[in-house]
Amino acid sequence: MLFKRLAEAQSLCVLRVSPQVLELDGTVISDQNAASDYARFLHPRQWKLLDFDAIYAMDWRHPGNLAAYYRHSSQKCAEVLVPGRVETRFLTGAYVIDDAARDRLKASGLALTVAANPVLFFR
Repeated sequence: MLFKRLAEAQSLCVLRVSPQVLELDGTVISDQNAASDYARFLHPRQWKLLDFDAIYAMDWRHPGNLAAYYRHSSQKCAEVLVPGRVETRFLTGAYVIDDAARDRLKASGLALTVAANPVLFFR
């Protein structure tokens, strides 16, 4: 989703969420985009089944191999699915594209740590 919003990167943030959400009843993890027909839904204790090299890869493109591209782009969207809502006590910080965005977010009154991380925004 973030990749599709690149033109809006200056006004977006990525929230950091405590791993403690994995302990909430009903929370599951998916090994790729949960909307994928091929996603596996796992108990949080099954985290070792995730392909972290694929999830955190800097590039998911596979020139000349369309199937690998689709598979990897879906893996990059692995999710933690929390039923209901994530309470604010689980929010630990935010990432933004640059220092100017950080300053704007902090000026809005956000009490969390805000760090610039352009890599998260494909820069």
